[in-house]
Parts: sequence; structure tokens; C-alpha cells
Amino acid sequence: METKSPIRCIVKLGGAAITCKNEFEKINEANLVTVSSQLREAMMMFGSSSGSVLEMDWSKRPGDSETPNKVDDFKEQQHGLDYNSFVVIHGAGSFGHFQASKSGVHKGGLNQPLVKAGFVATRISVTSLNLEIVRALAREGIPSVAMSPFSCGWSTRDRNIASADVSTVVEALDSGFVPVLHGDAVLDESLGCTILSGDVIISHLAAHLKPQFVVFLTDVFGVYDRPPTEPNAVLLREIAVRKDGKWSVVNPTFQDSDKKVETSAASHDTTGGMETKISEAATIAKLGIDVYIVKAATEHSLTALSGKLRDKIPEDWLGTVIRYVP
Repeated sequence: METKSPIRCIVKLGGAAITCKNEFEKINEANLVTVSSQLREAMMMFGSSSGSVLEMDWSKRPGDSETPNKVDDFKEQQHGLDYNSFVVIHGAGSFGHFQASKSGVHKGGLNQPLVKAGFVATRISVTSLNLEIVRALAREGIPSVAMSPFSCGWSTRDRNIASADVSTVVEALDSGFVPVLHGDAVLDESLGCTILSGDVIISHLAAHLKPQFVVFLTDVFGVYDRPPTEPNAVLLREIAVRKDGKWSVVNPTFQDSDKKVETSAASHDTTGGMETKISEAATIAKLGIDVYIVKAATEHSLTALSGKLRDKIPEDWLGTVIRYVP
């Protein structure tokens, strides 16, 4: 099923970028506000909307004395907002990973009481984060709608996607909404259940929606040749993916042109960390879709979201470009 209009961009909000990953279920409010604002700015570059922000979160928030009345702001709005060329997917960060790792949801075994309870607890956690992200986008005037993979019927077999009907996503896009999906606990035909990561979701959607480019927003400036916390870590500015799926570092140049990247993941991360991200990014790039991995809430992330890297990569831009080389 194809969309009526071309998809401009699929954005992955890394869990470590929008949450405080070492603090249980705590959102990085400053980053989320900046990311939401940058997304609105980028979307406006490719559509038509008023210059003012028309908030769409009309719910009462903790600490508010009364329910906000934003209805009147829309009465003079003559034209709908044109934001139907972006899809947002987010990771869990400090939400969901603890519940999943402690109960073993990612390993399967839904017949076990602990795993079943963990499945429920994981989904409560990740969907609560999803709601907060949808609200943050809505406060920027972005018509965002939550779409949980489990609720949309996505499932796996041996941790690989077995069923993923994208028609709901397409219908939402064609109706002028911005779908917001997330990593989720899902049913698995072989294991009973597992965790479907946002990185795998973005790869699947890219293959079906064929966006012009994909952006991964992370808590670091891009892909490094080793964990960026280590001394002398080098930012890999450009990675080329070949037809056979193998990839090599183009910029900077190394003596070993097929140099591999050393990665690490937190002990409670059930989705594979940066290694999964690079693998899925390479899969997307093989489709002829440029992938940009960049630090969230920076001038560099805005440049990537705005599509300004498709023609030329500025020398002062910090991030990693992964693209297909025939």
C-alpha cells in the first residue's frame, strides 16, 4: 500500500537522546522540547502552514490549575497543516528496558507468569513515553497520533518481523497525521513474545514507504570507530554500503578500508544498542535511501532533518552519513 504523496523523512528519536537513560523512567525534557521544535521547523520547510504554533494538546497537565482552552485558536485557521510527509519512531531509553530485561520478555516464554507480567509492565512503560512524545509534538502544532506496533498487529517469528501491516500508517499519513511509533513488546510465533526495536521498525517502514532520507537522532554526534567515551575515538563522517550489504568507512580514511566499528550496549538494553542501529541503517542505505546519524537537539540535527545534506555535506557538519554506493 503506497501513500498518496511522497514521504519526505522517517525520523528515529533515540531513547538515550529523549530520556535520561540512567534514571528510571525520566524524560529529558529539554531535549524533547528542542527536538519537537526542530521537527516542526523542518516539516514547515516542505509544507504550508501558518507561522504561529497552534497547540493540539488540550489536556490538563500536572500542576495546571485549569484545562487550557486552545479551541478558539483554530477558528480562523482556513487551511489544514501540511505535515503528512514525516513519520516518527522513538526508542524507549529509560522506559521499558528495565521491565523487559528483569522479566526476560525479550527471550520469550509467555507461559511463565514473570514474563507475562513483564510484557504488561513493559508495554505500560513504553506507551506512557509514547504518549508524552505525542503530546510534546502536539504542543508544537504537529498533528501526531500514537501507533503502538502491538496494537497495530505487528508480530515476529524468531525475533524477525513476521507480520507488519503498514496500511494503518499509510492511512494516517494520507489523512494528514504524523504517525508516532515506538519499540514495543510484541507476540512472537516461535518464542511467545519478544521486543521489537525501533531500529528494526524504521528499517521495515523505510522499505515500504521509501522516504527521501532517514534521520537517527542520538545522544552522540554519530558513529565512532569505538565507544565515544573511550580516548581517541574517531567520528566516522561517511560510510558507504555496497550492493552485497557490506559497508566500509569512506571518511575519514583508514589503512584498513573495511574497518569495523566496536560497539557497546547498556546491560539493560534489550534491543542491541548502536550495533543494531548501524546494521539497520546499512539495510536502509542499500535501498538507495541516505541515512543520517546525528546528535539530537543540535544545529547539526536541524540541518539533517531539513534535508540540506542531500546535495552537499558541509565541512562543519558533525554526524555520520550512510549511503549506498553502486
